[in-house]
Amino acid sequence: MTQNEQDNRNYAKFAKIAMFEPSDSQECIDMTKEAYRVSETYDVPVMIRMTTRVCHSKSLVEEKDRQEVAPVLYQKQRDKMDAVLAISKRRRYVIEEREEKLKGYAESCPFNEIEMNDTKIGIIAAGAAYLYAKEALGDKASYLKLGFTYPLPMEKIKTFSDNFDELYVIEELDLFMEEQIRHRKDTVMIGDIGCYALGGAAPLNAKDLAVCMGDSTFFHTGINSLTDVAYNGSNAICVILDNRITGMTGHQDNPGTGYNIKGEPATLIDVETVVKALGIKHVRTVNPLDLKAMKETMDWAFAMEDEPSVIITKWPCVLKKYSKEDKAQFNLDKTPCVVDADKCIGCKKCLSTGCPALRYDSETKKSNIAQADCVGCTVCMQVCPVQAISRKGDK
Repeated sequence: MTQNEQDNRNYAKFAKIAMFEPSDSQECIDMTKEAYRVSETYDVPVMIRMTTRVCHSKSLVEEKDRQEVAPVLYQKQRDKMDAVLAISKRRRYVIEEREEKLKGYAESCPFNEIEMNDTKIGIIAAGAAYLYAKEALGDKASYLKLGFTYPLPMEKIKTFSDNFDELYVIEELDLFMEEQIRHRKDTVMIGDIGCYALGGAAPLNAKDLAVCMGDSTFFHTGINSLTDVAYNGSNAICVILDNRITGMTGHQDNPGTGYNIKGEPATLIDVETVVKALGIKHVRTVNPLDLKAMKETMDWAFAMEDEPSVIITKWPCVLKKYSKEDKAQFNLDKTPCVVDADKCIGCKKCLSTGCPALRYDSETKKSNIAQADCVGCTVCMQVCPVQAISRKGDK
């Protein structure tokens, strides 16, 4: 056992050993017994992570009969115990296989429990932090109480997380659980230097790396790259932002607009058809302003763990001079949106969209929309939790 207010949970992750975290006296006994069983079953050292708060507290304990265990005789096992280089290299495979088995145990471990109450807030916590959360929120939140915390039960965490509007990981010291949980969720996002390069900034924070572009990225260099993705079966989600024009450099036509460099009608190259011809089996086209459809499409793409997928978001650039084809295909209603100040609760949810037309008045604690800047996309309407935003003129 360890009792060190530095975050000793990292030792379990570093050494790839199992770890339990009791939250009270009863769990200290129960988890210690289970730790011996896990150690013998999976042939693994087990760490029981103690903290000052648990060690200095008292709670009722149920007495149980002592279980006698036959002594284990010493056996020579040099291929396991003598960790010189030649042996440790071979043992690494054993350790990785063992960790996979422990991941399976974590999913069914009786000390990893779900307590369902309200579906608005979900809390993931372990040890004393679970008790802090329970004391503060009570039945106002639901809890995933983790007693076996390395390796974490990622499938149980994902199943639990899908139930809530808001999810919080409550832990002391390092982001031990949070970092691992985000690693199911975090994605390396790569984009080019088009207008959407601004998506890397707050509040969207939606880009990690930038690559160069030519005239309309997909037609210039994207087709070549997507060919490699399809041929190698890369685990990638490729999002093609089809805004019906070359937006960044002056609204030049491209092979996807249906007009050539002289402005004359030309054979339009359909993006979805090209993508499928390259060998991508999983392709969807979606209106990016429809947040529900966009979320469903992203969930669909993330569910494909071993194959590439392509999402084509199709909507004209708001600065574009619309062609007759645009007007026929899209509902281009630019009626601006307005905020009903009486309904607005000042939650700032609308500001999370990153829309430059939205403002927040720090004095009134209300949002408002600059009418000259609003293009009527209705994204803010879709995220407002109290329906305080509507199109101008609508009741």
